[in-house]
Amino acid sequence: MSNIAATPEPPYYAVIFTSHRTAGDNGYGDMANTMVELAAQQPGYLGIESARENLGITVSYWSDLESIKNWKANVMHKQAQKLGHEKWYSSFKVRISKVERDYGI
Repeated sequence: MSNIAATPEPPYYAVIFTSHRTAGDNGYGDMANTMVELAAQQPGYLGIESARENLGITVSYWSDLESIKNWKANVMHKQAQKLGHEKWYSSFKVRISKVERDYGI
């Protein structure tokens, strides 16, 4: 069973990153682990969920849009983004959404 992020009461924001990977690891695994650890240290970070088969989907949760903007501008994250463009992803899409309601068991 995967971990479901323990998010606070809405509203908060979700960054949905959907991707197709290129062949081979090429350092991706190590960088992905580093990015998860680094994101967790950023102000406004609330949690992350990720799954991969043929299509990868990672959803990170943030308290506000400013926190998302600051994460995107983080120097180490920018380096990972550059490598993603150059060698890890054949295609990807980023979507930013405001979560207004959530529920579950």
